[in-house]
Amino acid sequence: MSRVYWDSMMFIYMFEGNPEFGPAVNRILDDIDRRGDTLCTSIFCVGEVLTGPRKFNSLAGIARVKQYFASDSIDVLPFTIETADRFSLIRATTSAKPADAIHLATAAAAGVDVFFTNDNRLLKLHLQIPGIQFITGLDARIYGHGTP
Repeated sequence: MSRVYWDSMMFIYMFEGNPEFGPAVNRILDDIDRRGDTLCTSIFCVGEVLTGPRKFNSLAGIARVKQYFASDSIDVLPFTIETADRFSLIRATTSAKPADAIHLATAAAAGVDVFFTNDNRLLKLHLQIPGIQFITGLDARIYGHGTP
């Protein structure tokens, strides 16, 4: 079993049913479930994902997001003193933006196996973040097949 971290865009694609990236995200989620892996993200991600439904004053969307993140389907990771320390290290040694550094630091502090993102800038940090074994995108072949 692996711990798999998703950055915010993965969830946004899923919740919004993004026609370009949604199918790949759903395939990855199916693979995570099939393998018995643990999906996780940061508490910061919850706020980012809630922003869309709030912009449109979608009470149903807000409730759906909150219900999902409160469920047993996902492990929502906290921002701790250790996470803050890792955040400062990432910000001091890479070009990661603050929001991205929060995700990376949270994942690293939790010792995740795989960090999924659709951000090419983060993919370039693949070997620079101690605590994260692998950073990959939507076309990953880690589950035995690539996603288009």
